[in-house]
Amino acid sequence: MPLSNPQKIKLLKLYELLKLHSDEENPLSTNQLCAMLKAEGIPCDRRTLSVDIDVLNAGGFEVLKRRTRYANLYYVVDRQFDIAEIKILIDAIQAASFITPSKTKALIDKVANLAGSHKAAVLKGNLVTFNTRKHANEAIYYTVDTLERALQSKQKASFLYFDLDENGRRIFRKNSERYIVNPVGLVYHEDNYYLVTYHEVHEATVNYRVDRMANVRAEDEPVAGQAIALSGELAGYTERIFKMFNGPEATIELQFDRKLIDAVHDKFGEGVEIVACKRNLCKAKVDVLVSPVFFGWCFQFGKSMKILSPDSVAAEMKAHAQQVARMYHE
Repeated sequence: MPLSNPQKIKLLKLYELLKLHSDEENPLSTNQLCAMLKAEGIPCDRRTLSVDIDVLNAGGFEVLKRRTRYANLYYVVDRQFDIAEIKILIDAIQAASFITPSKTKALIDKVANLAGSHKAAVLKGNLVTFNTRKHANEAIYYTVDTLERALQSKQKASFLYFDLDENGRRIFRKNSERYIVNPVGLVYHEDNYYLVTYHEVHEATVNYRVDRMANVRAEDEPVAGQAIALSGELAGYTERIFKMFNGPEATIELQFDRKLIDAVHDKFGEGVEIVACKRNLCKAKVDVLVSPVFFGWCFQFGKSMKILSPDSVAAEMKAHAQQVARMYHE
């Protein structure tokens, strides 16, 4: 569709073309820029193009010039992100399992183009392959958007919640009745998005996987006051929570082999104080939500990890171990 007044947007389009198609290694000549503008339906005279670029520079849009024997070449190096930063973002998109394959490609195209078309081609040609199983739920982006709007407006949210059967079919909980919740915040953990909510009856937090939601909507009803109060403590909550399973919160003293120091730091953060003990054994106190998943994490290290206190949690760990042992003797 031809532009009604192309000269009014000429400067904007000129800078857009320079940002997208030029860099210090790939400057553009006046002939190239004029050809690009004409392809966009904008008349261009190479004799006045330098004046347009001077106007851009005067307005704070830095366009650099390189003089050669035959022509003046122009390029833009002012990028919002440098190549290393864009590479990190692309790798994060590639590795995130909740991003579907089609959305992964679309997001990588957008992020890579922040570096300009030439470097974007190089970045997309050097993608790291991650052993990640991508989700198929394309609606997750609309779900996140709806939940964010509910959080911003401090409204309750509602949704259907489902599990998958052995054939990958959705089995909706509560006979397909809607869950109506007080949203506290969205948390990304272990390759999945979770909605942290506040349950007024039980006076506790409940977490829901976002990719297991369907037909999400923001309700007109305002959230409970406690949900708003908890939203300010969300960072601390996610530090204490263990793999998004609910359970009583407790400070646990662990004893473990020195070789597991990295594993403890990876799970609980580098701020955990670890005390070296005798015979290559170390101790640390960590805050967790006690659950079967926490015990499973300890189990994977066998005799190299032991719960020292509190006694009630150590006894619960022992009971779980005995249940597993009995199962293999039946």
